[in-house]
Amino acid sequence: MEGAATRSVILSLGLLVAPLASAQSPAPEASAVQPAAAAPPAVPAEPPAVAPPATPGEPASAAPSTASSEPAVAAPPTATAEPTAPPASAKPATPTSSEVIIKASSEGFSLSSPDKAFVLKLRGYLQTDLRLFASVADRPGSSTFLARRARPLLEGTVYGAFDFRLLLDFAAGAPALWDAYVEYKPSKALRLRAGKAKPAVGLERLQSATNIIFLERALPTNLVPNRDIGLQLQGELAGGALSYALGAYNGAPDGASTDTNLEDSFDLIARVFAQPFKAGGPKQLSGLGVGVAATNGQAFGSATSTGLSVLRTTGQQTFFSYRTGATAAEAVVAHGNHFRFTPQGYFYAGPLGVLAEYVSSAQEVAHGADHTRLRHTSWQATASFVLFGGDAAYDGVKPRTPFKSGDGWGAVEVAGRYSELHVDPDAFPIYADPTRSAHDAADWGVGANWYLNSNIRVAANFDHTSFEGGAAEGDRVAEDIFISRFQVSW
Repeated sequence: MEGAATRSVILSLGLLVAPLASAQSPAPEASAVQPAAAAPPAVPAEPPAVAPPATPGEPASAAPSTASSEPAVAAPPTATAEPTAPPASAKPATPTSSEVIIKASSEGFSLSSPDKAFVLKLRGYLQTDLRLFASVADRPGSSTFLARRARPLLEGTVYGAFDFRLLLDFAAGAPALWDAYVEYKPSKALRLRAGKAKPAVGLERLQSATNIIFLERALPTNLVPNRDIGLQLQGELAGGALSYALGAYNGAPDGASTDTNLEDSFDLIARVFAQPFKAGGPKQLSGLGVGVAATNGQAFGSATSTGLSVLRTTGQQTFFSYRTGATAAEAVVAHGNHFRFTPQGYFYAGPLGVLAEYVSSAQEVAHGADHTRLRHTSWQATASFVLFGGDAAYDGVKPRTPFKSGDGWGAVEVAGRYSELHVDPDAFPIYADPTRSAHDAADWGVGANWYLNSNIRVAANFDHTSFEGGAAEGDRVAEDIFISRFQVSW
């Protein structure tokens, strides 16, 4: 009995001590055994409380919410859930740096980057002539159809600061290189050109062949260089009121082009041209321009490359040439200083245009033991009047209304011109044959131009050139020529 009582007492003490022991246990042990209901973890099966991304036409509040037991469709759309951005298709197109802008217009075809830092232009012009010589001339040219010029032009810009130009001519059946240069243009006041181009000398020579009033340039162009290779620094000052050019070239003979230098010296050229009312002043005088140009250099020719050239009429017939020969002792060659001087100017006001220039070319020449300095001079005056459809301008008439199916007639211009060229009398008889070369030529001409639009021109000229000397009997018979032209440029 005592044992059973003892076990009962021990059991009773155990029941009393156990709760006390549990109340004194450390907290971590207690938390490790906390049931889930005391700190419920996130229920993975429940949908996220964040609404899905809004899409156009689908309000975000339509998404079910776990914070409320109300059905999601009963929740009204909120202002913040409405789409605020327009559809992507409504945004204006913004070219990226990799896009290319392709353009076709009356100025040609071009490819360019959006910022115009890179530009490539494909341009050009084609001229086809009909030339009819009067048969009374003793040495007339051939009456013929003629491809006068067929010139594709490639030009452009790279890195926004460098221009380039490449002009070829296929009219003679074989490509000839006319222009090939690169020009650095940090500003309008400073541009540096390197390569083959027109030196800044003759006023009419500097006009594009597509913009000259008459179909052939006047007699003074015989005495200025055509194309030459070298460096030219040029620019515009005072808003274009004053332009300048300074250059160094190989040295081309009068009226000719060259690709190489005959000696170690170079021709230096300088030109200033003022348009005092271009940037301001009386509007009636804004088209006035006057200037002067000069060249100076040394030229020494040989029997195979004399450094001299012939002189031509407006019909492109030779009326003066130096004596030739198989050796340097027989041929007349350039032999010393060559200096040109040419004052020039123009005036354009509405339909009226006037252009004038004078050229003096003094060249030292040699024929065997003979040596002298010959000075040839020439001048011209050209007047034009636009009857309707546009204004006269140095860079060509721009028709206001293109000719198109009777909607417009373009622009029509009429013109008259007079020019003379005088050969130094000392050229005869040692340096030129007086029975074959004239010492004076005088030309007058009339013409009409129909500019159908900015790209098409139809023109006709008549020129009469008379001579003093140039024939065994005295004066060479005068030359009469009718020229018509169809021109397309782009």
